[in-house]
Amino acid sequence: MHFIAVLNRDGGTLRTTDLDAFGAGMQDVLEKAGHTLHIDVVEGSGLETALTRAAAEKKADVVMIGGGDGSVSAAAAILQNGDKALAILPAGTMNLFARSLGIPLGLDAAVQAFATGRIREVDMASANGRPFVHQFSLGMHAKMVGLRDRMEFGSRLGKIRASVTAAYHTIMRPPSMRVSLRMDGTEILTKTTGLGITNNLFGEGYRLPYAADPAGGVLGIYITVARQPLHLVKFFFNMLRGRWRSNDQVEIHEAREVTVEVLSLPRKSKCVIDGELMPLSRETVVQIHPKSLRVLVPADEGA
Repeated sequence: MHFIAVLNRDGGTLRTTDLDAFGAGMQDVLEKAGHTLHIDVVEGSGLETALTRAAAEKKADVVMIGGGDGSVSAAAAILQNGDKALAILPAGTMNLFARSLGIPLGLDAAVQAFATGRIREVDMASANGRPFVHQFSLGMHAKMVGLRDRMEFGSRLGKIRASVTAAYHTIMRPPSMRVSLRMDGTEILTKTTGLGITNNLFGEGYRLPYAADPAGGVLGIYITVARQPLHLVKFFFNMLRGRWRSNDQVEIHEAREVTVEVLSLPRKSKCVIDGELMPLSRETVVQIHPKSLRVLVPADEGA
């Protein structure tokens, strides 16, 4: 296969990676397996242009993306419903989509897996037409990301520390909103501190929240019913242990499409889509798009 690797020098752990040495090693591994590789190293501002160019290259079979979670989401959006496969170099903070696909979390190990990998089809989702691979969320998560982004950090560890600090402040003063959820001919009216709608259901027992089956064909809808700080601490503790179905602080539904209407929408409210803070519309239609993305995974993954 012919690979085009688009490496965002400003994204994730690639900011501190020797990209010349990494690129040479990647070339060696893939060529020994009979593949060809072109590498395009870009700044964050040129990422989407480079990805669009790679997706249009007739000779390419695989577009490999290296960068943070936002880079992965951008690449998936461009490749959705196309004939090119996406290969994810796990250079983000949590690498949740890569984990869902069974991709090794070391950069070199991921390249080795791609050398003998296979292509499979997985799901994507969208919020008012904007594609995402992991999650659309509002309430607590949006507040946490907003607080975290106002802090300074220069490394993955610094980002994790900032996230913990932001989580503490959010738990102590959680947001609250009234929400209508319309799905499968029914309507749920609820008051919640947080709502997450995911591209497939989270796996039970996982230490991080990511999908057990990336081709499950459903949205996971997670409504946080905890409101007091003590209950929210319990919610986060259960989440960190991967306890979702047995977590009495969260209500879980599944659907192929859900319309979210925020009935009490403060000015300048935000949502989070794949880790990126976005303006929140009063009404958002979230849909699952089954098997709309081709991905390169390890040979024994999802077989």
